[in-house]
Amino acid sequence: MSEIRDVIIIGGGPAGYTAALYAARANLRPLVFEGFAYGGQLMITSDVDNYPGFEDGILGPELMATMRKQAERFGAELVADDVTAVDFSSQPLRVTVSGEDHLARSVIVATGATARQIGLPSERSLQGMGVSYCAVCDAAFFRDKRVVVVGGGDSAMEEAAFLAKFASDVKLVHRRDDFRASKIMIEHAREKPNVEFVTNAVVEEVLGGDVNRVTAVRVRDTRTGETSDLPADGLFVAIGHDPTTGLFKGILDMDEAGYLITREGSTETNVEGVFAAGDVVDHTYRQAVTAAGMGCMAALDAERWLAHHAKPAAQTAAAAGEAA
Repeated sequence: MSEIRDVIIIGGGPAGYTAALYAARANLRPLVFEGFAYGGQLMITSDVDNYPGFEDGILGPELMATMRKQAERFGAELVADDVTAVDFSSQPLRVTVSGEDHLARSVIVATGATARQIGLPSERSLQGMGVSYCAVCDAAFFRDKRVVVVGGGDSAMEEAAFLAKFASDVKLVHRRDDFRASKIMIEHAREKPNVEFVTNAVVEEVLGGDVNRVTAVRVRDTRTGETSDLPADGLFVAIGHDPTTGLFKGILDMDEAGYLITREGSTETNVEGVFAAGDVVDHTYRQAVTAAGMGCMAALDAERWLAHHAKPAAQTAAAAGEAA
């Protein structure tokens, strides 16, 4: 059984690293399980031009490496391993990694969310080279260029309408001729003169691998089976996100989509001493800067909670021994 930490942070993206930075500076000795796939969605993002403080932009992986080093500089202990189980039923809280239990008085969950992908090898190979999952993040790179958006929900309509401000031509591809999106969002996209709907079509391949940039999107008509190529400089996949919350089912409160629910005006979850931050909570903004802001909030909330609620180390250690 390991020592009892003040705080364990689960997740290694902008929220997790910012929480680690603030917790370390507050002398809480944070233990961070950043996961094998640390860095989050920014690891498949090339240029990041909208994160404050980098006037010339920065590569997504470089931004994550910088955040990681900064947290480590102030004493955060970072472990590139995945959490396999948690037990938040009593104090101290338990986090299991590689068969070993780690104890903490508080836990910050910052496991993020994952953009759903079409699942094509050509899509994966061109991520960051024209394939994107966030119009707000990348639309400015496609000024006066042609783009394709895939999806049929509100997010896809919103992405298409936003991209229309920058791109010369936006084609929205959907597998059916009816949409899950609300009528108002459909009309908002349709009214843009440079947005065209391509229905009853699915993406078969992303072209441009030979030149390391998207050049066209091959689509197949679901009625006839015929394929055609849509010239494009970018492909925006807008088919939803999945929060990484499987570990916490039945333990932490979630909404219907699986996002963690926090108390209004706080990062507190329904379990005392457990906080949540970043895209694991936020299904609205999903930006690195908002995730980082929530990571800061979670660390401050945890620090205040520890000051008022945490039992002295000797009591907590004794309880852990009895439970074991």
